[in-house]
Amino acid sequence: MSETRETPPEMDPDLPLSVTREVRDSCLCLHLQRAARVVARHFDAALAPVGLTNRQFSLLMALNRPERPRLGALVPLLGMDRTTLTAALKPLERRGLVTSSPDPSDSRARRLALTAEGRARLRAALPVWRRAQAEIESDAGAGKMADLRADLAALAPPR
Repeated sequence: MSETRETPPEMDPDLPLSVTREVRDSCLCLHLQRAARVVARHFDAALAPVGLTNRQFSLLMALNRPERPRLGALVPLLGMDRTTLTAALKPLERRGLVTSSPDPSDSRARRLALTAEGRARLRAALPVWRRAQAEIESDAGAGKMADLRADLAALAPPR
């Protein structure tokens, strides 16, 4: 019986392997996304016992403020568009961790608030988050992480 092997498609002369390597080695977006996925998995695993993902934790923490924020105020803080933020809030509302109500001064806007259960979940998650944060800082070096946060803030200033 003869073994047949597929011949790889011809390389595009305008996209040689050297270009693939160039992008692999220098693409800021690729490196940031890869690092973000690794860090997100670390925090997701840590927060799973308290029933939250890292994104949910960040969203709940963004709601931990004296005045109920409008949905739009969270968009720049979390770096999410309104549609993605609205979709992320729905499961938290269904679980009774967040409430949404019309803004009394503008019926088109929504105000968000943590419920008592949402605050309790945040209190339970905070020591877990602190441990996960300390692990990352320890693994990479606290000084490097401070520099990284400063560099990332320069790329995407917090609002």
